[in-house]
Amino acid sequence: MISFILIILTSLFFSGIIIRTKSRTSGRKGPGLFQPVKDIIRLFKKGAVYSKTTSFIFQAAPSIYYASILMAIMVIPLGEYRGIISFEGDFVFFAYLLGVGKFFMILAALDTGSSFEGMGASREALFSMFAEPAFFILMGSFALLTGHTSFQEIFASLHFGSYISYILGVLATLVLAMIAMVENSRMPFDDPKTHLELTMVHEVMILDNSGFDLGLILHATNLKFGMYGALIANLFMGSFPLYLTIPIFLGIQLLFAVSIGLLESFTARFRMNHNAQYILALSSVSLLIFLGVLLMLGQFS
Repeated sequence: MISFILIILTSLFFSGIIIRTKSRTSGRKGPGLFQPVKDIIRLFKKGAVYSKTTSFIFQAAPSIYYASILMAIMVIPLGEYRGIISFEGDFVFFAYLLGVGKFFMILAALDTGSSFEGMGASREALFSMFAEPAFFILMGSFALLTGHTSFQEIFASLHFGSYISYILGVLATLVLAMIAMVENSRMPFDDPKTHLELTMVHEVMILDNSGFDLGLILHATNLKFGMYGALIANLFMGSFPLYLTIPIFLGIQLLFAVSIGLLESFTARFRMNHNAQYILALSSVSLLIFLGVLLMLGQFS
């Protein structure tokens, strides 16, 4: 329950920190820290408009997408404190909860009958498909290293005490951070501020969403950032007491948000036809982690 509450709270300022970081690096003051949340609240107060060509799938998809992310957040622990949902193999359950939400958003984009939204749905499905192996190889490697298959037991059993383990921690952080950028269609894989349908991914998928539904989708992005930030934080929290765990968690979330803002400020978007190979390269990094785990376990001796 503690992890769930902290991720919800983190989602309130995560996008604001990213925007303020980008504003500062470009020499601008930028909007207030909670402006993205205010925009979402304003959308929640508005009614949704539905095209006559859409069915109930389009109307239900945003709620299912949002609910799937909330359910996935319930699986994430906080150091040695279990998530609301915790069992052996829960990281598989976590991945496929996100997959269910993404599946319904893709169906909703196709349900509009728009060729542009179908194109965006195709790209998002492809990118998620290439990012998924990296996550499973990463978590499978840590499951092999610790002998456990649940998030809480894996993270509680992780200990960094050698050069190899520190390298594995850095590589795992990189993989999770890049998966977060892929899943949220952010730079360098997509530009959330672009308005050219031919190069848009997630944004073109939700062109027909409005009002309350659009607010759910935008808040879901903030929740997903907080969710992946929590996974990164769990890599380094171990079994610290609660009065140390919470500041470490918040500090890593802050660092993660600032890092995203800096990345988006100083990098250009990858060429669209090269995105797939860059995302697939994350699996190669995860394989390096797997080889490092085998080395730590003495499988090469």
